[in-house]
Amino acid sequence: MGQEILRQLNAPLIYLVVAVAIFCVVAMCVFFMVKSWRAGVRIGMDKKVLRKVVVSSCTFTVLPAVSILLGVITLSGSMGIPLPWLRLSVIGNLQYEVNVADIAARSVGLGGLSISEMTLEAYVTMALVMTCGILGGALLCLFTLKGYAGKLAGKKPVPQGEKSKKSFGDFAMIAMFVGMCATYIGSYVGKAAQADFLPIITALLSAAFMAVCEWLERKYHMKALENFDLALCMLLAMAGAVLIAPVLG
Repeated sequence: MGQEILRQLNAPLIYLVVAVAIFCVVAMCVFFMVKSWRAGVRIGMDKKVLRKVVVSSCTFTVLPAVSILLGVITLSGSMGIPLPWLRLSVIGNLQYEVNVADIAARSVGLGGLSISEMTLEAYVTMALVMTCGILGGALLCLFTLKGYAGKLAGKKPVPQGEKSKKSFGDFAMIAMFVGMCATYIGSYVGKAAQADFLPIITALLSAAFMAVCEWLERKYHMKALENFDLALCMLLAMAGAVLIAPVLG
């Protein structure tokens, strides 16, 4: 049953629809890249500098994209490849997509992201929740981005040596992040209480690797590492989980 559902979720027609949507996004990116290049040439920028910008941008895009690929792989086993590919290629977010997919799956009665329990009805519900839930930012941009950009343009620069004042948005983001971390750590602690220690060990490994990355960034000013630390910590923590799992039995 599970393999039959997975075959339907990977149907060629779904691939075609997703490919068309992603092609439109890629075409738009190429369009603006060409316009930006021409604008740089028009204002007198050296083409060597422009090439250096393009190369460095490509470099700093590849490794962070590994974490996105991991998200596609994580979801593909339960939702097929096309939908996760679309969600994480357009406006999706790694942390958001996996979390919301799991929440939606549990809300319709599934035990989690498991293809053995997946039904087409559950798949449609999960896809709608994932898609509708991410639209808030896009809709807000339509009505608020112009005013927000004007506010930023008119904002006075902070004098050197002084700290900028925290806004409500800063505190709201911190509160939401702390709440999300508390929720997941709580679930890992709950699983540990049931003798399932792998999730909390994996989380601790990831936190330890992130702490090392931040120490390197601050101690040795390795600012370039900031673009890769998420993907790197995920890969190292997953590798650690693979090695530890047989030991835990």
